[in-house]
Amino acid sequence: MIVVTAAEMRALDRWTIEHGTPGRELMERAGAGAARVLRERLRHPRGPVVVVCGRGNNGGDGFVVARHLRRARLPVEVCLAARPEEVRGDAAEMLAAWRRGRGAVHDLTGRGRVETLAARLAKAAVVVDALFGTGLNAPVSGLAAAVIEAVNRCGAPVLAVDIASGLSADSGTPLGMAVRATVTATFGHPKVGQVMDPGVDYTGLLAVVDIGIPEAALAAVRPRTSLLEARDVGRLLPPRPRDAHKGTFGHVLVIAGSRGKTGAALLAAEGAARAGAGLTTLAVPGALQPVFEGRVREVMTAALPEGDGLEALLAGRAAIVCGPGLGVTDATRGLVADVVRRATAPLVLDADGLNVVAGTPLLRERPGPTVVTPHPGEMARLLGCDTAAVQADRLGAARRLASAAGVVVVLKGARTIVASPDGGATISPSGNPGMASGGTGDVLAGVVGALLAQGLAPFDAAALGVFAHGAAGDAVAAERGEVGLLASDLLTALPPTLARLQTAARPEAPGGRGYRAGT
Repeated sequence: MIVVTAAEMRALDRWTIEHGTPGRELMERAGAGAARVLRERLRHPRGPVVVVCGRGNNGGDGFVVARHLRRARLPVEVCLAARPEEVRGDAAEMLAAWRRGRGAVHDLTGRGRVETLAARLAKAAVVVDALFGTGLNAPVSGLAAAVIEAVNRCGAPVLAVDIASGLSADSGTPLGMAVRATVTATFGHPKVGQVMDPGVDYTGLLAVVDIGIPEAALAAVRPRTSLLEARDVGRLLPPRPRDAHKGTFGHVLVIAGSRGKTGAALLAAEGAARAGAGLTTLAVPGALQPVFEGRVREVMTAALPEGDGLEALLAGRAAIVCGPGLGVTDATRGLVADVVRRATAPLVLDADGLNVVAGTPLLRERPGPTVVTPHPGEMARLLGCDTAAVQADRLGAARRLASAAGVVVVLKGARTIVASPDGGATISPSGNPGMASGGTGDVLAGVVGALLAQGLAPFDAAALGVFAHGAAGDAVAAERGEVGLLASDLLTALPPTLARLQTAARPEAPGGRGYRAGT
């Protein structure tokens, strides 16, 4: 599913208007659609619907919502957080249309008016938030802040028009403060901030209203971000021919493990096996090799070379996973550097592998395709910034590293991001807080390695791996709960999860879109 930034949505609107659709017609479609969403999602309101409008186009949408709700014989009150003469353009036309239908407008700009609004909201069955749209780019203050606070305090269900007022359409962070919506009726396409954390908490249930943006507009604007869905990622799963053998699905080499971190190596290796690799070899420090023998019966083991011998270890591998539990020592620094420089097979670099390359040009020197899988702290080290800066703009951080290093980036966390060197990015809605436990990232590294070994392009392998990994966690949580969810639980959940994704991708599958933003 395409998701757009505020600038991309403005460009789509502008293209549509320039090619013959008046702006007031788009506003009419938007408001009518939002009113329809309210009637469908928040049925049979017992009491008035209070529509809170701002002076801009979002307020214009709100006037249209009010008119259509009154036409449906619902009691409606309109409150305006501006003087009526401040409303301009298409929004002014919609305000006039509301008034022509004998609709009253309660001006909130006078002294004591916010308290009056609070009294109205206390009696409201539903509140419609049409204060600010996607164009907001400064912190909310003054009257607007007081109105948002009153809306959040009232306790009634809230329908946000296009976006929850105060929420950044690009980052999903509140600009000072934001409305917490029950339902958001967004126009044209979901906004990036609505499907990112913490934006999903302010968006509520997300309903997309078609306002007639043509495909030609999308072709002209070319939005660069998407939201992963079950049907789309299921199509990426490679077929398994009837005459296949273990060599058909590739040989994954996992370079991992150190004293005290043997579990990370085992989880990564079994993750590769469970995600469909034909063969998996786990290469570990020689002194620890006996510890691993037989721990996962389907996985072979090898000793990491202490001198020459790396070429032989790398030979014939369809993909390599390097870093889980490896530790950071002089020996592992040299090993990781050699793997990065000499391995031509697709490489997944995770955990301590990332810590070794941070602050070096090694990623740019890679001769083969690379996927890196940092958590926010590792990402900060790779970018030379602090973790707070990464979290403040996760999408931007992922894109910067992907472009600078020429690698596919998997920035882990709530709403994991996959970014490509060409600027494209996708966001995964799968996964849950129960997966915030040790070892889940090691499983993910193995899963992505297995998909690379089966021939998927790096971006596709990362996208499918991230979604399937999160969906496996969701399946475990649905059955057992989030508390106490272990990384090893994901391993047994992976095969049935991949089977469900394949089923969702079939043309005849009913409703193959298994995840929606804000749900």
